[in-house]
Amino acid sequence: MADKHSRGLPTKAEILEFIQGSDTPAGKREIAKAFGLKGQEKIALKHVLKDMAEEGLIDGKRTAYHRMGGVPKVTVLRVVDIEDGEAIAIPDTWSPDDATPPPRLRLVEHKKSPALRKGDRVLARTEETGSGWRAHPMKKLPNRLEAMLGVVEFDGSGKPWLAPVDKRVRDSSAIADLGGAEAGQLVLAEPVGKSPRAGVKVTEVLGDPLAPKSYSLIAIHKFGIPHTFQPETLEEAETAAKLPLSEDRREDLRALPIVAIDPADARDHDDAIWAEPDGEGGFNAIVAIADVSFYVRPGGDLDREARKRGNSVYFPDRVVPMLPEVLSANVCSLREGEDRASMVCHMRISPQGKVSDWRFTRALVRISEVIAYEDAQARIDSGEAAENLQNLWAAWKLLYQARENRDPLELELPERRVMLDEEGRITEVAVRERLDAHRVVEDFMIAANVAAAKALESKVAPVVYRVHETPSREKLIALKDYLETFGRKLALGQVITPSLFNRMIKDVSDPAEKALVMEAVLRSQTQAYYGPQNAGHFGLALGSYAHFTSPIRRYADLLIHRALVDAFDLEQPKPKDRLPASSGLSEKDRADLSKVSDAISVTERRAMEAERDTIDRYVAAWLSARVGEVFPTRITGVQSFGFFATIVGLGGDGLVPVSTLGNDYFRYDEAARALVGENTGERFGQGDMLELRLAEANPLTGALKFELPDNEGAVEPRGRRPETKKRRSDGKPAGKKPLQGKRGRPGNIRHQGRKR
Repeated sequence: MADKHSRGLPTKAEILEFIQGSDTPAGKREIAKAFGLKGQEKIALKHVLKDMAEEGLIDGKRTAYHRMGGVPKVTVLRVVDIEDGEAIAIPDTWSPDDATPPPRLRLVEHKKSPALRKGDRVLARTEETGSGWRAHPMKKLPNRLEAMLGVVEFDGSGKPWLAPVDKRVRDSSAIADLGGAEAGQLVLAEPVGKSPRAGVKVTEVLGDPLAPKSYSLIAIHKFGIPHTFQPETLEEAETAAKLPLSEDRREDLRALPIVAIDPADARDHDDAIWAEPDGEGGFNAIVAIADVSFYVRPGGDLDREARKRGNSVYFPDRVVPMLPEVLSANVCSLREGEDRASMVCHMRISPQGKVSDWRFTRALVRISEVIAYEDAQARIDSGEAAENLQNLWAAWKLLYQARENRDPLELELPERRVMLDEEGRITEVAVRERLDAHRVVEDFMIAANVAAAKALESKVAPVVYRVHETPSREKLIALKDYLETFGRKLALGQVITPSLFNRMIKDVSDPAEKALVMEAVLRSQTQAYYGPQNAGHFGLALGSYAHFTSPIRRYADLLIHRALVDAFDLEQPKPKDRLPASSGLSEKDRADLSKVSDAISVTERRAMEAERDTIDRYVAAWLSARVGEVFPTRITGVQSFGFFATIVGLGGDGLVPVSTLGNDYFRYDEAARALVGENTGERFGQGDMLELRLAEANPLTGALKFELPDNEGAVEPRGRRPETKKRRSDGKPAGKKPLQGKRGRPGNIRHQGRKR
């Protein structure tokens, strides 16, 4: 390129070449410096650049030009899609002309950075390569879209505002264009201009925020969960559903009394089990799983959509399925009395509870009965269970004994269950009861998952492992320091095993302290993920573990099925319809499972957040009619600004602001995770049990607020030093009035429970 010694004005081609090749933004100053221009040459350059812009060769401004149709070197991008775990973004503002679509850039993310999701905005450095545009994120920007789902409100002067439904978003946005929306309606909106002062315009009216399905709808939009299928995907699903089952290429197991044990309100049934004594003190067992890989083949529209979703998402009022309903709730679902395609794991369970042998086949099954967990348990408890159920329980007792010997991590993590009536009104929020029937199915599924992983390893085949790594040293040190604050020790020189944590929990007799230790152990654990490299499953105390048993709702399981098809030569005849031929792994996945493993790990975390977010809203709705009542609570988290408490036996986390704790000044003891009064010594620490009054419950955000029971009427903010208090001119404490919860009907849909 040119040096600093002037050799005359560069040509337009030379300028364009310099702009495209520059690693940094190239404006008029940078161009002049690169070509050594001075005086009148700089003035001439200005006219050349103006001509180039008018001719459509370049775009941008004088401080940073870029090729027309291209992208600035450093710019703001907005994520619009996730493909194979890679975020796809477009320029946040794009205006060459309406006929030119914005370029799509693949974001190259750093492994340690939080995963990006649809709607995120980033400042990124861009580059154009032979294979298209790429961008390297420099920093994540505040997400304007998170506050764009809200409720229309009018202030005293009649001005409309968008009140956010995300409890992390504190401020409302001025509405510049109502788009026909009315007060109290739940809407989607987008910014009018670059400045927040420009306000937002309503783009879609979703209706009553407390109407049927609104709580889950909020989560779907907030977390960017795909919830509608394109016509071509539905068309392919209908075609796949008509595929004939080849009896000559499948093992016929229709005569066996295989049963599916599921939640009473389950929409799909993707697993069923059977066992009989082997005459040697052990059992022969079968775990039959819906043969989704027969219907959903790599390379088709169905597969692309399932891959993008990663998993089904379960809400109290609905399920957002990974697959269209014709497959997920019909053809793939193991329905009672109907012939179904199945991938079957045959196992031998030894008298010691070890799975000593296994094989995998494609089969035809006819489920003899679909039984609810509660009904199966009642039959066993009454002694009136049929032989097939008695055999299952007997085989499970062997598996359970082997599990006890393995001693996996045992944490009592109660699951909240929201019950809705026919009209969608909340009838109950309670902790889901844990039965032996749940454990029976769970242990059979774990055994089949281990068998699948080991079977693929024996063939040196690709495996998508379910990985749960040993806690990191940093987390163990933090756990050790925390345990020391109440007199308990953790020696870091020993081998860290689940048994170590189990003994630690069992040694605590006080219920409050036990809960405290259990939560501390839970926080020390790493997050499970999917990956092609085996690092074991610490929590289950297993060396090899994969997900095989739920391909209707998890893409990871579908990948395992495809790998088994390849490894054990289980391919079926090529379909005559316009569907991909192979039901095994694609060449791309066979070569590298890393991208898809990372992608489905992200979608799993997204689903968990969305489900938890929705449950919080239902709990807040349930409690909104009980504001003012006193509840038994336990402190679950402590910060300098207050502490969080959850209602015992119900859940629902709420804040107790430090400003309401009393006249004392409360110091935050980070090591002990406690607030301590400097004068009184009064202490509020994590794990403490105490009675609290519910002060606020906001169903729209899911936020709760508690106060001490002796706080009557309006409470003056306390807990800070007097000199730090700020007051308004009217003498009242400064600060924004919190958004009050609305009490109303929470929904109008039937509950569809989450399946394991």
